[in-house]
Amino acid sequence: VTCGDLWGFVGICGDVWGGEVYRARDAKLNRDVAIKVLPGHLAREPAALERFEREAQAVAALSHPNILAIHDFGTAEGVVYSVTELLDGETLSAKLSGQSLPARKAVEYALQIVHGIAAAHQKGVVHRDLKPDNIFVTPDGRVKILDFGLAKATGPAGDGTATQIGPGTSPGTVMGTVGYMSPEQVRGLPVDHRTDIFSFGVVLYEMLAGLRPFRGDSHVETMNAILKEDPPEFSASGVTVPAALDRIVRRCLEKNADERFYSAHDLGLALESISGSSASGQSAASMAVGASPSARRRATPWLLAAAGAAAIAAAAFFAGHRLAGPAASEAPAYHRLTFRRGTIFSARYAGDGKTIVYSARWDDEPRRLYSTREESPDSLALAFPDADVTSISASGELALIMNRRQLRAYAQVGTLARASLSGGAAREVLDDVQDADWLPDGSGFAAARYVDGRYRLEFPVGTTVYETGGYISDVRVSPDGALVAFFDHAFMGDDRGSVAVVDRAGKKRTLTDEFSSAQGLAWTKDGREIWFTGADRGGARALHVVTPAGKLRTVARAPGSLHLGDVGADGSVLFWQENSRTGITGRARGESANRDLSWFDWSTNPRISDDGKTLIFTEEGDGGGPEYSVYLRTMDGGPPVRLGSGLGTAVSPDGKWVLTVRLNPAPAQFVLLPTGAGEAKVVTNDGLAHGMGTFSADGTHIIFSAFAPDRQPRVYLQDLAGGDPKPLTPEGVVGPLSPDGTLVASGGKLYPTDGGAPRPIPGFEPDDLVAGWTADSRDLYLLRRLPSGESQVFRLDATGTRTLLHQIARVPGTTAGVWFSITPDGSAYAMTYSVAQADLFRVTGLK
Repeated sequence: VTCGDLWGFVGICGDVWGGEVYRARDAKLNRDVAIKVLPGHLAREPAALERFEREAQAVAALSHPNILAIHDFGTAEGVVYSVTELLDGETLSAKLSGQSLPARKAVEYALQIVHGIAAAHQKGVVHRDLKPDNIFVTPDGRVKILDFGLAKATGPAGDGTATQIGPGTSPGTVMGTVGYMSPEQVRGLPVDHRTDIFSFGVVLYEMLAGLRPFRGDSHVETMNAILKEDPPEFSASGVTVPAALDRIVRRCLEKNADERFYSAHDLGLALESISGSSASGQSAASMAVGASPSARRRATPWLLAAAGAAAIAAAAFFAGHRLAGPAASEAPAYHRLTFRRGTIFSARYAGDGKTIVYSARWDDEPRRLYSTREESPDSLALAFPDADVTSISASGELALIMNRRQLRAYAQVGTLARASLSGGAAREVLDDVQDADWLPDGSGFAAARYVDGRYRLEFPVGTTVYETGGYISDVRVSPDGALVAFFDHAFMGDDRGSVAVVDRAGKKRTLTDEFSSAQGLAWTKDGREIWFTGADRGGARALHVVTPAGKLRTVARAPGSLHLGDVGADGSVLFWQENSRTGITGRARGESANRDLSWFDWSTNPRISDDGKTLIFTEEGDGGGPEYSVYLRTMDGGPPVRLGSGLGTAVSPDGKWVLTVRLNPAPAQFVLLPTGAGEAKVVTNDGLAHGMGTFSADGTHIIFSAFAPDRQPRVYLQDLAGGDPKPLTPEGVVGPLSPDGTLVASGGKLYPTDGGAPRPIPGFEPDDLVAGWTADSRDLYLLRRLPSGESQVFRLDATGTRTLLHQIARVPGTTAGVWFSITPDGSAYAMTYSVAQADLFRVTGLK
């Protein structure tokens, strides 16, 4: 067999998946690979060829350590082939050979399988043929999922859609492997991602028992068992399985897809919660603090199982948090308060210490306020849509931020309003507020506001005690009313920040070093400590405590991210545990559909080159420590390449350099990273804190936003050959510069760079965001986000006439992000999206 000069075959490895597999040497990249060749007689069969191509396309859409990686696919001299990574080891089927695995080893393999299928489901790919023959185990225990030949592309998991069996089939057609099919597959019905969860349950059962749960003397009898019989007890196979693990297996194997785990992500959380105790046989029930008897009576069995798993996870988060080892009776007690899929934005205790008010977006519903109590598993929706609760007075009056609008990532302002918890309409108080807190006597507020392009802290409202060119969040007044604590963020668009306090005379003190993901802050009732959540050393967001004197300690860490909501008068802590990710979706020039361009779990700030071929983005999810990482990839979905550390902001016109902000040490400075061979070049080294930037059309200058200490941000022009930066706009005015260098678009106005008077942008509306300019500097691109979650991109000309260019559908199960980039000709774009799963807890006993 010959597939061209690139590959030198070493020998045949096997004949699987309907094709021959060869071991080969990649001469260009100096690595061993596997080449799967579709034999000629199969290549002439449309069904076999379609399956071969479908597998290559499905795997190419994925990039995950637990999924076999594909490097190439094509046809050479009439031979159809695919090139994949070369694996050493054996299939799970061979490893089992009719024998069971220890529970701990089975859970270890199961977690890796679930991570792989969760990644596939996130990309909208359903495997549909999960079985031990299609799971490979390497000598070092790594698991790889193989054979996506029956895979089907559909919407991302959880979007509520079902998919037909596949091209060339119709409802009533049975496809899959008998013994591992889901009931809906057996019946020939449409399937979605939950069919993989059933098949996974069969595999997990087999790993634990050594036998499949559904067996018969014929295919018909086996399929009948899948449809009608419950899986046998593990004791019938002579093995003992922990009760918590048994419940997970049986929930996977529910006949009704609606009664299985909602997603592979939820299944993974349940497995992770028992991974430390599965070998010992300790059950979830013995480890968890359960709900009240009345709550148990109202909850469904699967809900109790989920609550038990979450309780175990929370117990693990807080185990060992004390500096001195406490007695077992002093361990923290916790209670899960929410049980739905979605995102939580804020949470506060009411004055009685029992009622909790929180803001959330559950499932695909709009954001709104809810109230709940610990003894109830239910939440009551309040009559305040699109609102966050920032404070509740002693008399039960709510302080709300309503109708938020985005300035930059994390910088979001809205209207401060007050409303009674007992009912009635909200009364608006103040515009352009990020956060606010009641004064202890309920007479007014302290608030962080965005005024004239700059954030300021007013304490009380009307008296400015601090200003910054960055932004201010999490404003909380001390119980004695003498101080305001807050997060001081140096860079608008990044949630790194330090805990600071300021008094009524404007004396500010910074209490901590900078933390990443600085979100969530509250005083204790006695005013002696400030509790907050933030990430240090590049880790996940953890719970910390600092005193007004600056003494710092860490209370708890978690594998996910903790977000502090409030600290109660009794010392209890209100927090939510969050598993979230940010991704990138985009459309290349000439294409009619979006593709996912994400990499790790926090891909953000996409920037497209002017020719629309290259995308740079910043990755916060690669464990890179104190700095972020800049990646480059082609818009056709080519593999990302890490260029270096920092926040990438623009690609040079010749494509050779990426303008990058190095955030540490402060103030942030610009560096040029080469896209090919070469060394990084420092561009700026001055007293300005530099923000987003781009290149001039000829590549000789950079245009960027920055601010000097205690001054407002503005737009600057910097010659790359050297010299001092030249201000182009008044202080407080930032926005994109026209390619001809004459105008800056900011806040619905056009500011001439020669110092002339600003003028309104014809046709600009309050909900518009300026996304860029056309190459001729005549028209603007505007982005508008709709309540439905969709986004619209318009071209606005000098007369105020707008033309709709793109209607961008919401990625199912996600929220449209804040970063957006578009090419000068408007043909290609990229934008971020976010997805989160959060659970609200009340915890007592933390010290």
